[in-house]
Amino acid sequence: MSKKLVSLFLCLLMLCACLPAVAEDGITVTDMMGREVTLAGPAERIVVVMPSDCEILYAIGAGPAVVGRGTYCNYPEEAAAVPEIQSGGEFNVEQVIGMEPDVVIMTKMAHDPAVVEQLEQNNIPVIVTDAQTLEDTYDCIALLGTVTGKTAEAEAVAADMKARIDAVAAKVEASGKTVYFETTPLEYGYGLWSAAKGNFMDEIGTICGLTNIFSDLEEAWPMVNEEDVIQKNPDYIITIDSSGMGDLDAAAVITARESWQGITAVKDGNVLIVGNDAFTRPGPRLADAVETLYGLIYGEAEEVPAA
Repeated sequence: MSKKLVSLFLCLLMLCACLPAVAEDGITVTDMMGREVTLAGPAERIVVVMPSDCEILYAIGAGPAVVGRGTYCNYPEEAAAVPEIQSGGEFNVEQVIGMEPDVVIMTKMAHDPAVVEQLEQNNIPVIVTDAQTLEDTYDCIALLGTVTGKTAEAEAVAADMKARIDAVAAKVEASGKTVYFETTPLEYGYGLWSAAKGNFMDEIGTICGLTNIFSDLEEAWPMVNEEDVIQKNPDYIITIDSSGMGDLDAAAVITARESWQGITAVKDGNVLIVGNDAFTRPGPRLADAVETLYGLIYGEAEEVPAA
């Protein structure tokens, strides 16, 4: 074989040897909107927009990779030290580009297709999450574990959640009692909002042996009316701690509503207030939420702090 052919053969061998390494280093995932997204490797610089995804990242050990966070990403405590991005309706694309992230993570609720397009035009991949149920939450944890190269850690976090939730479920039987979740008090002036079929809050109630009075509604987070709540007469009312939104005591305003005085939950003193963040964010603290609600109903545990 001539020296020229030998040299060509060696070059081809070297090229082939490099190809698998490139493929192995790259990560291609399908996000929760069915979009195929490719990263050069495990993300080492992350901008995360929504608090639920932020909590997941820290729980799986990827917190040090977070270089930018949305306004409400306030847990765990160390997240507050990360530079805040201008998010929501005033998302600042230039600010995010300047942070040079490997990936931007945002939820379906918070994402703007035009913003996604701008970021991707600047070679910044975007992962969109959409966790509505407990199973979705486990999937989201697994997804972010893959994106950050923390698959084993993600599996451990999800397994711990499942074990804790299963432990509560094993102690509970259907009680025949009903529950109404009030996620936004009427007194805020935005209408009366609740939780219905197909979301994690409804599932938490079921795990704790309660039947959601609005589980027949298809919309996960529906706007409801007072007349329906009064007519369905729930045994329990679960409302969210609104202390972060002003001086309103959500439980107090419910029990003070004149037309609600005949509701069983009000008469029996079963209007319960729970921590906002743990109950409203599809992340690892949903296990805390299950244990908290069980403790409030059955008196066997203390309430978990809101943050």
